[in-house]
Amino acid sequence: MSEEQVVDMIFNEEKDEDDDEPELSLSTLAALNEFISEKKEREERLRSIAESAEKDSKILDEVVLEEDWQLSQFWYDDHTSAVLAREVLRLAGSEGRIACISCPTLYKELRKLKPASVKAQLFEYDTRFSVYGEDFTFYDYHSPLEVPRELGSSFEVVVADPPFLSEECLTKTALTMRYLSKGPLILCTGSIMEDLAGRLLQLKMCAFQPKHRNNLANDFRCYANYDFDSTALINHET
Repeated sequence: MSEEQVVDMIFNEEKDEDDDEPELSLSTLAALNEFISEKKEREERLRSIAESAEKDSKILDEVVLEEDWQLSQFWYDDHTSAVLAREVLRLAGSEGRIACISCPTLYKELRKLKPASVKAQLFEYDTRFSVYGEDFTFYDYHSPLEVPRELGSSFEVVVADPPFLSEECLTKTALTMRYLSKGPLILCTGSIMEDLAGRLLQLKMCAFQPKHRNNLANDFRCYANYDFDSTALINHET
């Protein structure tokens, strides 16, 4: 049972209660206990994976982490992951560095496709991804410049997918993108952020439209500060 389902059950039950001190039903309590137990098992499994990965890094390629709706996480579908990964690998070259800001699906695809000489760094708030060891950098968009100083202007390409469709979130994420980058920028966010993306980073909307495994109600788009479509889509088709 997902966290969203448990929260909905509790919320709906509390709405129906007329007592001053509402109590959860046995079925809701059972669902809550089941969720807590499953969450604990997942955390223990991640710890075990992290320990095993110190001996064999290939184990990390099999890690499957579910979306956390409270963190506004929505994973890309396979086509989107492949298009983005192949394009950023082209931009990075044979020994380049790639920064993935709040886009763990892209990072996982890069792990599968990139040569050992290319470095992919994940900047992410969700500490579950710390299982990836030195490839993981904790990132909170509220503190956009709290990243290791040695990483400034060190990435051939920076890709970001801000977790929220808000001016604050995009503005602060844009600061991080500019700080890390020494080359092309790619942004995945809603169409309603088009004007702001242009003002902050001189990005233009691409024809390529990212998709997610679980369809989003929002119109989601890709933006870049170069001609993304002329290379990304053609290279993926060939």
